[in-house]
Amino acid sequence: MVKLNKIYTRTGDDGTTGLVNGERRAKSDLRIEAFGTVDEANSCIGLARLHTARDHPEIDRMLERIQNDLFDLGADLATPSSTRIEGYVPLRIVASQVARVEADIDGLNAGLEPLRSFVLPGGSPAAAALHLARTVTRRAERAMVAAGEIDGEAIGAEALKYINRVSDFLFVAARAVNGMGSADVLWVPGANR
Repeated sequence: MVKLNKIYTRTGDDGTTGLVNGERRAKSDLRIEAFGTVDEANSCIGLARLHTARDHPEIDRMLERIQNDLFDLGADLATPSSTRIEGYVPLRIVASQVARVEADIDGLNAGLEPLRSFVLPGGSPAAAALHLARTVTRRAERAMVAAGEIDGEAIGAEALKYINRVSDFLFVAARAVNGMGSADVLWVPGANR
């Protein structure tokens, strides 16, 4: 159980932050960047939920689950694979979390109009917010991949799958809230030449 009595600790005043294993890292470290960007994506999803809560309750429940999972992902990323703490079992993203997002994608996608072009971010406020969350999620994925490319900084395969599926989900959800794709704003190649 997490208990936070005091929000500021001053331990990060030197430009470092702590990992689960107690190790201090520079706030510019790629692992820190990765879970910080996951947190940013989660905040964007929270903003999108302001637009989905009333009119799209099923999608809102899916987003709520994803937000919780993104905290799991942050904990996963904040615990390097080398962490060994007696009695501590690290929280990791697991295959069932990936499978649930895939099922949500498939369920939403089944009712969508087929795409005829790339989709521009927009349409409804909910769709625009979901597209913003999608792009930040893609940035989180790139940060995770970059962190994992450093020797000794393995990022779990399920964690990478999960973040990739979340961005796919956000794309499909944006189309779903846009009248099941009927209100999508489509790219018209060379339209403004």
